[in-house]
Amino acid sequence: GWLGRAAAGCRSPGGPAGPPESEGMKSPVFTFINPYTPIPNGMLSSPRMAPPVIGMGLLEAIPETAILAIADENDSNNDGISGKPNYVWDVLKQQSRLGRFGWKAGQPDVHQQSAAAYSGDMGITSPLFPIESSWEQSQYDGLDDESEIDQATLDLATFYTQSLGVPKRRNWEDVTVQKGKKLFAELKCTSCHQPKFVTGTHEYGFLSNQTIFPYSDLLLHDMGPELADNRPDFRANGQEWRTPPLWGIGLTQQVGGHSQFLHDGRAGSLEEAIMWHGGEGENSKEAFRTLSAGDRAAVIAFLNSL
Repeated sequence: GWLGRAAAGCRSPGGPAGPPESEGMKSPVFTFINPYTPIPNGMLSSPRMAPPVIGMGLLEAIPETAILAIADENDSNNDGISGKPNYVWDVLKQQSRLGRFGWKAGQPDVHQQSAAAYSGDMGITSPLFPIESSWEQSQYDGLDDESEIDQATLDLATFYTQSLGVPKRRNWEDVTVQKGKKLFAELKCTSCHQPKFVTGTHEYGFLSNQTIFPYSDLLLHDMGPELADNRPDFRANGQEWRTPPLWGIGLTQQVGGHSQFLHDGRAGSLEEAIMWHGGEGENSKEAFRTLSAGDRAAVIAFLNSL
């Protein structure tokens, strides 16, 4: 359960001043007010935007070997990119597995991601997470009764999320979009935003053996101190984030009713989201910054086509 209501303000990013295009960027500052129980010393918090749930079954169907094949945790090829797999706890199988879902790849599959959302986001218990999220807090009712949803409901919610399709690309033949795609690769954005995978075998045949273009490697990358939440998640440290898939990103405003990006929604546009990249994304960000206005617009046009 929530400890209280979080209030958000804004501040300019700390550290060295950014390029002229980034001087107006703001980062949110969240404060807990009116908590119903004292907040423990050292409690770690990290605001989260709800990520899109399209194509999750396809991401689940990517063979683990294909993801690990592009991991380079120690940057052995010295390209400045060190994709790192997260290994997380599978509650059902009672073993460590490759993480794929969530901002830090903290969940192994759609089933557990769905059950965790029921529990953590809505306080609804299930056979996978039967303990109330308010356990040991002042509003806990002390009743260890039956799950609030049964296994069949959890399975249906899982299937629904697994089966949500990815929107068809738009304007992909447009000259500006094609130019932006080329620039996106030349900027080495594809080092993390891996364009293409082929899915393996999944329990649902419509997810199997599909060529997909998620523009993500599902790996962790150090994005620098400006984007850090200083909150670890299994093997992910406070500066590491999973590469978010980009498919469907051009429909964010139409579908979600907003144009906020990154884990805490601090970026008000795709261009601003790029300018927040640091750490392993610093060189690509700087290369984008020094493009002409027309070339930057072409990159954004490409992203909006996904």
